[in-house]
Amino acid sequence: MPQIFKIGSYLVYIWSNENLPVEPIHVRISDNRPSAHGTKVWLTKAGHCIVAKNSSKIPLHVLNDILAVIETRFDFICEKWLEQFGEIHFFC
Repeated sequence: MPQIFKIGSYLVYIWSNENLPVEPIHVRISDNRPSAHGTKVWLTKAGHCIVAKNSSKIPLHVLNDILAVIETRFDFICEKWLEQFGEIHFFC
């Protein structure tokens, strides 16, 4: 699983075993190690985040801080997604 970056003990990563066709661009977040059940966050064309499901049960105040970092690293995340899947589609 390509790790994009780490914030404290939380990993922000791309789960490389995605379905075909490839889902819209998103990242997962989990504590300490990647998991298929990590918190899933969609990225939007406008560079914002939408939490799809907080499966990792990250506390809201921590999750909001992580989302702010994800938004500031939007272009970098898009580059990593393109490297992994060769195409980008947005949730909205």
